[in-house]
Amino acid sequence: MNLKELHTVYFLGIGGIGMSAIARYFKSLGCNVVGYDKTKTILTEKLEAEGVIIHYSEDINQIPTAVKNKEEGTLVIYTPAIPKGNKELIYFQEQGIKLYKRSEVLGLISENYFTIAVAGTHGKTTTSSIVAHILNECGVNCIAFLGGISLNFNSNLLLSENPTTLVVEADEFDRSFLTLSPDIALVTSIDADHLDIYGDKDAMKNAYSEFVGKIKEGGELISKQECIEALDIRKDIKVSSYSGSEDAMTAAKNVEIREGNYYVDIEFPSSEGLGVGSVKDVKIGLPGIHNVENAIGAFAIADKLELNHEQVKAALGSYKGVYRRFETHVKSTDLVYIDDYAHHPSELEVCIKSARELYPNKKITGIFQPHLFTRTRDFIDEFAESLSLLDELILLDIYPARELPLEGIDSELIKSKVTIANKSVVAKADLMNAISEKNIEVLLTMGAGDIDVFVQPIKTQLLKRSIPLKGGKENGL
Repeated sequence: MNLKELHTVYFLGIGGIGMSAIARYFKSLGCNVVGYDKTKTILTEKLEAEGVIIHYSEDINQIPTAVKNKEEGTLVIYTPAIPKGNKELIYFQEQGIKLYKRSEVLGLISENYFTIAVAGTHGKTTTSSIVAHILNECGVNCIAFLGGISLNFNSNLLLSENPTTLVVEADEFDRSFLTLSPDIALVTSIDADHLDIYGDKDAMKNAYSEFVGKIKEGGELISKQECIEALDIRKDIKVSSYSGSEDAMTAAKNVEIREGNYYVDIEFPSSEGLGVGSVKDVKIGLPGIHNVENAIGAFAIADKLELNHEQVKAALGSYKGVYRRFETHVKSTDLVYIDDYAHHPSELEVCIKSARELYPNKKITGIFQPHLFTRTRDFIDEFAESLSLLDELILLDIYPARELPLEGIDSELIKSKVTIANKSVVAKADLMNAISEKNIEVLLTMGAGDIDVFVQPIKTQLLKRSIPLKGGKENGL
């Protein structure tokens, strides 16, 4: 398929973070972009403001005539999250209209560019957005498809004139990343997840080995040492390691926290192949020890591209983060509020420990909305262990997403296994009242469902009771 000859693109499930980025891409090419989604959101409203036509009911009459007539130059893209009983999906299937998964289209787009793909159970959105920011700041003409809203670009899509390079988040869900054939791949982690898709950890590890096998001949893999040891890697692929806390080919050294920011020295292989080079006192532009490691991975990619190290250092310092990735909304002398997308036990552990490291003498209260019944079932003990790192826990009901309830799997089960004394399950309708009654010093909201609708109300409530920082202003992003 020649993507440059397309004139009409239809999206079935246009409101997702990945789908909306591709919609923006085709709109930028001058295509007529139309789509369906079941719910109006901030993302869909932004798309509509950009000229995308969206409807919110399953209505075959809203599908463009050119698509129905199977005209040349039309394309239909769908997300696997669309229910099998969706009327429009059934129509396309009955009419024999070819449907492309979002991941397939990303694969087609990537064929035209030098491709950098970032995969991993955790950290891929932040790492890929750091890479995109570095390339943009260093003058590399690139396109980036991101799995979150970059605060530097205020978008999940980066465009530039005459692009030569593509940065893409490689999603393991539904084995989507297997459509990509990158020149450089970075794997952040291969912790078990999506066991409703893979069945067990070994099957997921095998999928990551298959993804690594998609790297172009003579291409490069950058990963943690434990991942490198676990994966099957072709001999022609160049392999290098990175770490934010251990020895590796590219590594953080002399990690310090100053005024709430991390500063590190970054060591990397010298260009002559002898010894190591070093960039000193690099500011990491957002909090969290996990983000130090993400920044080191991004630096390793920049080094492979032979970008100027001082420019890369400046870019890391000016990086603002991603919406809902350890995003600070309130920061005052007596009160801190951080929102995070964490929805896997390992992510929760990192989020809570990062808050503890930044605010070691403060009480840490967490509000967590579990995401998916199957994930809760598969990792119930791990969830309980991570959440027990808090001083106080408020659990919301499980966000079902694409699933139906499972008998006996609920937030009360998590609560029963959490070992701290201060714990409760609260209905969403009662959450704001519950918060108002708490003595909060550091508050974390965590989850991948619709917990983000509470961010602004929580921020508003907390600001009313906080003491401003010196200078008279709270620090909200």
